[in-house]
Amino acid sequence: MPDGNRTEAERWFRQAERDLHAASASKESGSFDWACFQSQQGAEKAVKSVLYRKGYRKILSHSVYELILGAAPHCEPLTPLSREAKILDNVYIASRYPNGITGSLIPAEYYTREDATECLKSAGLILEAVRNCTKK
Repeated sequence: MPDGNRTEAERWFRQAERDLHAASASKESGSFDWACFQSQQGAEKAVKSVLYRKGYRKILSHSVYELILGAAPHCEPLTPLSREAKILDNVYIASRYPNGITGSLIPAEYYTREDATECLKSAGLILEAVRNCTKK
């Protein structure tokens, strides 16, 4: 693998860790919608780091599930995490835009501490799986 891709992969993973840290802070401050989105972002960037490490140059998808399908052959611990990926995919739009959810609530009113906890847990599992792949 070219050094540039290793460097790029490491950059994406470091940002994934920061996103998850920010998600935790958002949850603690009561910004549950933002915690869900930041969790999705952390997981997305972590999985993209696997693909960058394997030589990909441009990755356009934002679907954690779709990214895991592409990355799992290179990182076996991601394989059982499709449910977690789908949980995070479901908040990608809805946690940010009022028209992403039905009814009259906005995302800040819709998402709860339990939602944020679930998203953080899902993203944490994905980051840990990626971390385990890169230790090899």
